[in-house]
Amino acid sequence: MNHPTPPRRLVVGCGYLGELVARRWLDRGDRVVAVTRSPARAEVLAAAGIEPLILDVTADRPGWERLFGDSGLGVATIFWAVGFDRSGDASYHDVHVAGLGKLLDAAAHASGSRPRVIFSSSTGVWGDERGGIVSEATPPDPTREAGRVLVAAEQLLAGHPTGPGTALRFAGLYGPGRLPRLADLRAGRPIATDPDSWLNLVHVDDAAAVVVAITDARAPGPLYVVSDGTPVRRCDWYGRLAELAGAPPPTWDESAPRSRGGDKRIDSSLVWADLGIRPAHPDALAALPPLVAAS
Repeated sequence: MNHPTPPRRLVVGCGYLGELVARRWLDRGDRVVAVTRSPARAEVLAAAGIEPLILDVTADRPGWERLFGDSGLGVATIFWAVGFDRSGDASYHDVHVAGLGKLLDAAAHASGSRPRVIFSSSTGVWGDERGGIVSEATPPDPTREAGRVLVAAEQLLAGHPTGPGTALRFAGLYGPGRLPRLADLRAGRPIATDPDSWLNLVHVDDAAAVVVAITDARAPGPLYVVSDGTPVRRCDWYGRLAELAGAPPPTWDESAPRSRGGDKRIDSSLVWADLGIRPAHPDALAALPPLVAAS
């Protein structure tokens, strides 16, 4: 009896979110390839059942032909979730624009069906909106290099033959092993932000659920903002985090520029409506106690 070949998914940047997406794909029987630069990391991925592909996305010739040259096995989905390595020599542009472009070019020249590309972007493409509500319809206004590069990468994907794909502007990720500024609070260091500004978050489980849902969606949109839908004041988030962690109450360095963290409220209703799912963690403050207890 012939069994259908499982679809092959590619994760470029198999970190905090990328690895969770890869594991969800694996759990349902998909074949998953993940790109890493590290042989040690490749061993960890292989042990989890993820096929590692060691290459540097910023190289002049990264070696994508090793993947796309595999006759008869196309790539159904690409999830670009590359983090930025500040210890390396490459710039943001080298990674997210030039690197992404090389991957899209390789996919465009490969035989077989065109893959669906999902690009991990950020709500950092907006700067200080002075507490206003932003959505997919709000023009980006990046004030930092990372935001400007992400907008350029989104535009590259939208206009490329391999695209237009789907860009996901994620709010701040949190979850097991990642609670923003917990170490600073425990050390009594001041938080460089306006305590009354708004913070937008999304649990990593919900972020992964969005990626997997877009994998299966018939015709997802080209752009979504992704948050839990419940903005929280930074003073409330850090105050509750400190209380649960037994840390001193937060103090503030308000000399930091407002554009550093921005002040905006994300309206993420479109992505949840389009995909027909709801966040499992719609309130970050309510999700905090078990996460802090396990930290």
